[in-house]
Amino acid sequence: MYPLNPSIAATSAPPIMEARGWLRGMVFPPDRPLIDVSQAAPMEPPPTELRHAIAQAALNDPQAHLYGPVLGLPELRTEIATRWSAAYGGRIAADEVAITQGCNQAFCAIMATIAGPGDEVLLPVPWYFNHRMWLEMQGALPVPLPTGADLLPNPDSARALITPRTRAIVLVSPNNPGGVEYPARLLRAFFDLAREHDLALIVDETYRDFDSRPQRPHDLFAEADWRGTLVHLYSFSKIFRLTGHRVGAIIADADRLAQVEKFLDTVAICPSQLGQMAALWGLRNLGDWVAAERAEILARRETLTRGIERLAGWHLKGCGAFFALVEHPHPLPSPDLARRLVAEAGVLTLPGTMFRPAGDPDGARELRLAFANIDRAGIETLIARLTRWHP
Repeated sequence: MYPLNPSIAATSAPPIMEARGWLRGMVFPPDRPLIDVSQAAPMEPPPTELRHAIAQAALNDPQAHLYGPVLGLPELRTEIATRWSAAYGGRIAADEVAITQGCNQAFCAIMATIAGPGDEVLLPVPWYFNHRMWLEMQGALPVPLPTGADLLPNPDSARALITPRTRAIVLVSPNNPGGVEYPARLLRAFFDLAREHDLALIVDETYRDFDSRPQRPHDLFAEADWRGTLVHLYSFSKIFRLTGHRVGAIIADADRLAQVEKFLDTVAICPSQLGQMAALWGLRNLGDWVAAERAEILARRETLTRGIERLAGWHLKGCGAFFALVEHPHPLPSPDLARRLVAEAGVLTLPGTMFRPAGDPDGARELRLAFANIDRAGIETLIARLTRWHP
């Protein structure tokens, strides 16, 4: 048998795929269909207008089927630079934007330029499991950064964890899995900490379009010296329902993106041309539709918040964007509870243990509910099933 990279072997299996495995052999009756709140992905296709634009590009634009620039279409990079500069009150140039095959690849690409075997990266817990998985596969060490009852990390706690091997701090806001929106002053404190120690501050803002706050989430791009410290990650998958097209983005200084280009050229050569064309068309034409999508997600958030408040013994730890992290009252540890909910309540969710280091006791009490792929009526049905179910 040919050898297996020990770093790959030591990395746990993808949690979403593990949870999907619980459905094997299951039959859900018509009067109680499965409620799937395991994965944060819209289940509907892109809006009709965008699908027509994709079809027209596929039929009429030869470039849609050819290799493109490794760092992405110049038109899309320029559009992002212009719009993000206005949104954040800063200055971002087109050559400081790279397009990737989804935001997961954006994280992998930038991290490949930052951390190698034996290096350390601070990840607040509960963490996004794919971030942990990539670091482990690269032989880097994810260092758990505890969060408080409000699920917000503390910069002083982070400072105490910094060692000579520390290379970066990773934040996700709005957060996956906790849903919380990091205050601008907190992001500023982490930026100052990272700059002080010559670390990268990677801020994954995949869900920024669903932030409930009317003001900008931060003004870090207004800093004259954001380059060399701040890295912004983004995804078009959620806002335009382009999950199958895989379009993400990195904003970082141009010198760093020259290094990222090596990774992207080796892994994918270029991002999906059709996906990029779809993202560009969406940015230019779907402003009103995006506003309506945001309003709907915020309404679902409110519906779920009120619903959890009605559940005896349940506690909402965080809710926002596509996610709610809840604490359950049952004696079962969350992995066992999650499996039983599939069979006995027709609900597929993820246990908190998938988002925490092994042995972290908080994970045994938590479930993550990804509510973006069920409507408000579906959320009410979910609450009703959780109300009726008992171990």
